[in-house]
Amino acid sequence: KTATEQGAVVVNYMPVTALIKRSGFVKGVIAHDLEADREYHLKAKVVINATGPFTDSVRKMDDTQITPMIAHSQGVHIVLDKKFLPGDSAIMVPHTDDGRVLFAIPWHNKVLVGTTDTPLEDCPIEPKPLPEEIDFLLEHAARYLTTDPTKKDVLSMFAGVRPLVSNPDAENTAAISREHVVNISKSGLVTIAGGKWTTYRKMAEDTLEQAILIGDLEYKPCLTEDLQLHGFHKHIENFGDLGMYGADAIEIQGLAKKTPALKEKLHPQLSTIEAEVVWAVQEEMALTVADFLSRRSRSLLLNAKASVEMAPVVAELMMKELNKNKKWKKEQIKKYEELAGNYIL
Repeated sequence: KTATEQGAVVVNYMPVTALIKRSGFVKGVIAHDLEADREYHLKAKVVINATGPFTDSVRKMDDTQITPMIAHSQGVHIVLDKKFLPGDSAIMVPHTDDGRVLFAIPWHNKVLVGTTDTPLEDCPIEPKPLPEEIDFLLEHAARYLTTDPTKKDVLSMFAGVRPLVSNPDAENTAAISREHVVNISKSGLVTIAGGKWTTYRKMAEDTLEQAILIGDLEYKPCLTEDLQLHGFHKHIENFGDLGMYGADAIEIQGLAKKTPALKEKLHPQLSTIEAEVVWAVQEEMALTVADFLSRRSRSLLLNAKASVEMAPVVAELMMKELNKNKKWKKEQIKKYEELAGNYIL
């Protein structure tokens, strides 16, 4: 939302299928609108590849003979009930049995425990936790939490893929630097790779500085170091469970006030209300049940089984907002149940 407010055009469900070249230089992309099943040829002075673990697949669109620059590493987390770590303090264990870092963090009235570092040969769309990774987390968490957690206590488990910049001299992925790299190909494709959550703003700044040079664009100083993000509000605590929306919480409260039924919780074990679904469709480009339960709210990550029980109501609300039919609703629920199965232990 901050990007759109600054003049960017943001699209969803529109993957790039090929690069457009002119005189050997990248000058745009071919993109496929999945919703309308339509192809677009989009011209540009410079193209930036910022695709995380899928970095090399886009680089291969530019040059099929490239040497891969990404080393994939899987990190797994589990979510437990708040009772396992009462209070507001987190725990960090700097050295586990195999030298990794373990942490337990209070998170949305739950406890987030992580993480692992497992090398992957490729990057699956839906990475899945391995049994040995879950065992590792439970075993080590039991040493430090107030009560020993078991598999039946896991509310959700999930895996993410780290897009580490490859280092042939590193003994394992845990030893690979989390620093970022800006790569410029012979044809002018700008690739940003590596990095981490805590450096994402600097990554973007460094990337755009290179893009300005490659695209011969007018130089303007970066504003993001002091830019307030969309939704900034000094007192988000005033919004209760809607505080994560910042100032947008006022709009969501307005939806619930206009239609009182939207004040209802989607599930007794989670704080999410129906108005959030409507807001996600109207203002956050949510097009599927998974968009909302997994990628707009944190329902899937906080309590996977509860999120499955929420899916029919979410599908009904989205069906009305998107002007879809009962067949769409049924298909959405089924797809979501299949997805959520990967998060249930």
